[in-house]
Amino acid sequence: MKKFIALAALVMLGITANTVFAQESSRAERKAERDAKRAKMKAEEQVANTISYDDAVAALQAKQFVMEANQVMFRNGQTAFVNSNTNFVLVNEGRGTVQVAFNTVYPGPNGIGGVTVDGTVSDIQTTTDKRGNVNCNFSIQGIGISAQIFLTLTDGGNNATVTISPNFNGNTMTLSGNLVPLNQSNIFKGRSW
Repeated sequence: MKKFIALAALVMLGITANTVFAQESSRAERKAERDAKRAKMKAEEQVANTISYDDAVAALQAKQFVMEANQVMFRNGQTAFVNSNTNFVLVNEGRGTVQVAFNTVYPGPNGIGGVTVDGTVSDIQTTTDKRGNVNCNFSIQGIGISAQIFLTLTDGGNNATVTISPNFNGNTMTLSGNLVPLNQSNIFKGRSW
């Protein structure tokens, strides 16, 4: 009888050890699967960012781009999240448009809650730093606008920042968003001056 109890205990110990080993093995397999999924997603995101960065740089060089803003920061540091298809800086070869529109009940001069100004683009200067960030400076002169535009495209995607510095007052405004080629843009332009 003692041999039978010892044999049963040995069998139970074996089953318990096997179950623990199986659980550890399945945990390791699940962790490996999660890690592989994360690595794949990260690689896909990196490829997509590289493609969007290359498209943005090509659009800057062709002078046909739109910086669609999703955030506006005023000179006092106050920020507002905005709709990217109604807040943008557009350059199409020699012409440029700056539009800001806020979600208000007041329609504004452009009919969509803000201001739209058109002008002629001049003095475009583009440089790339060691990190791959592209800086583009230009002027827009028109009936309703006279401003210096400072655009920075960060490496690793199409994220861009535009600082609009009017020549006639100190109401500097910074727009943050994505820089896309003109033909890929989805903007809505209001009445312009």
